[in-house]
Amino acid sequence: MEHVESEVPANLFDHGLMRRMLRYVRPYRITMTLTLLLVVPLTLLSNTLPLLIRDAVDRALVPTDIAPDARWNILLHVGGLYLLIAFGSSAMRFGQGYLLSWLGQKMVFDMRADIFNKILRLPFRYFDRHPIGRLMTRVGSDVEAIQRLLTDGLIGLSTDVLMIIGVLSYMFWVNTRLAVIMLILFPPLLAIMVFLNHHVRLSHRDVRRRQSALNAYLQEMITGMSTIQLFNREARCKRRIWPTERPLRDAFLSSVKWFSYAFPGTEIMGALATVLIFSVGGWHILQNDGTLTIGELLAFLAYLREFFRPLDDLSEKSNILQAAMASGERVFTLMDTPEEIEDPKNPVTPDKFRGDITFDHVWFAYSDEDWVLRDLTVNIPAGSSLAIVGATGAGKSSLISLIARFYEVQQGAVQVDGINVRDYAQSDLRHRIGIVLQDPFIFAGTLGDNIAMFDSTMPQERIEEAAHFVNAHNFIMQRPGGYASVVTERGAGLSTGQKQLLALARAIAHNPDILLILDEATASVDTETELLIQDALKKLMKQRTSIIIAHRLSTIRDVDHILVMRQGRLVEQGSHRQLLAQGGYYERLYKLLSASPRK
Repeated sequence: MEHVESEVPANLFDHGLMRRMLRYVRPYRITMTLTLLLVVPLTLLSNTLPLLIRDAVDRALVPTDIAPDARWNILLHVGGLYLLIAFGSSAMRFGQGYLLSWLGQKMVFDMRADIFNKILRLPFRYFDRHPIGRLMTRVGSDVEAIQRLLTDGLIGLSTDVLMIIGVLSYMFWVNTRLAVIMLILFPPLLAIMVFLNHHVRLSHRDVRRRQSALNAYLQEMITGMSTIQLFNREARCKRRIWPTERPLRDAFLSSVKWFSYAFPGTEIMGALATVLIFSVGGWHILQNDGTLTIGELLAFLAYLREFFRPLDDLSEKSNILQAAMASGERVFTLMDTPEEIEDPKNPVTPDKFRGDITFDHVWFAYSDEDWVLRDLTVNIPAGSSLAIVGATGAGKSSLISLIARFYEVQQGAVQVDGINVRDYAQSDLRHRIGIVLQDPFIFAGTLGDNIAMFDSTMPQERIEEAAHFVNAHNFIMQRPGGYASVVTERGAGLSTGQKQLLALARAIAHNPDILLILDEATASVDTETELLIQDALKKLMKQRTSIIIAHRLSTIRDVDHILVMRQGRLVEQGSHRQLLAQGGYYERLYKLLSASPRK
């Protein structure tokens, strides 16, 4: 399926969008001001060079009534001054370029930090609906496009505008008549640029949309590469990328086409202007009417070249602007995404949780009214152990997400210690909850880092104590480097059971007050590892409110209470013996699980 974002309505130049981008310049306004101030002397110096050419021609090369030695001295003097000004201009350009690079990297750092902080605050619901590749585009190429606008675009645009003004001023100084003739070509050139810029903006917006779609598809395919190769689906995946890659290719070609029209346009107008100025100026020189000298004509032609050079740059700056505006629309759309789950203004901050959990007439759906939980009411006393069983899709894992407030309920309330979870700060609530998922995520880093979750303040003794407690120490010490052993992304090289033991050690190392939630933690491990995990669970569950979602019956036989879920509703509850005695849905499920072969 192709993931293409909906079009964000915007004007070709959105002033509000530009103001939001410029906020990232504000902390560095002194550096930006200094960079802008360099434009003025740089413009003055560079526009002085054609005047030196005029003086060299008219004072040294053309006159025949001046001695050769004197003319040679004039040439040396003009040449030396030319080199001095050229070196000065180059030094200023170097300083400006260095400041721009420094400024650009600072702003990229700030913007990426803001986007990443925003992503960290987004609700789980957002990640359910948006591909990861699309978010990578926001943090990557979209930020770079905005950075180019704020540095190369703004400074470059200021330089080009001042250069055009400066060149025009020098043109009128050298010869007013020729300058007026040259201005005749300016309005049609401006009209052409406006027309092309409109299409460049539209094509850039399409490129960004298609790039996001391709990134999303690639991220999905790379993440699932083992499954693709297992089922020999490489050829099919290759064919499936074509409907996503072809629109991106066509969008790029369209963007290049419209952008490429700008350069030939200015080149043709420049050629016309050169021929026109050369013809008119040459006629006046041949007429010898005293209104124009050869040196002035050459200087004017040099200014003409300098006049069209910033116009060519303006086409590129326009391209930068269009790309940045398209990227800005998408970045700030992400930044404006409602966070949905917010902390209360005055959160409840208990010293410790007892662990009493209540679901009070809870209705919950991930989208619209496709209810996953329907009018669920249940109480889990503090310090007790609870198992949740049911077929896939019955709503078991949703209970965990609601306790940790990863999602908001649509109706009813989830309470911990008699207080609605909405009244707690999210960080306080989740700090006291230990969750071990069926497929725990292992980060690239050392085994010790994964237990401590990269908390540099956690003592090594505590990390090892947690590993000992959950029976993970032995397998860790068998690896080269022990706790310093490096694992790659998603724990490649570790078995499912080893990942589970690491996740259990991670949970206990952060010492959740009372709540321990285990989501099918033994569903995919071998018998030997299961025994280790079961032993760890018994120790972990002591004096803690524990909620277990498990497929292995050995995990749920000894719990205090069992909830039986079916299609989002609580259909039965009680102890293992009580539910078997009832002869209902649990008994049928028990027989089905008992008949299933062990892994």
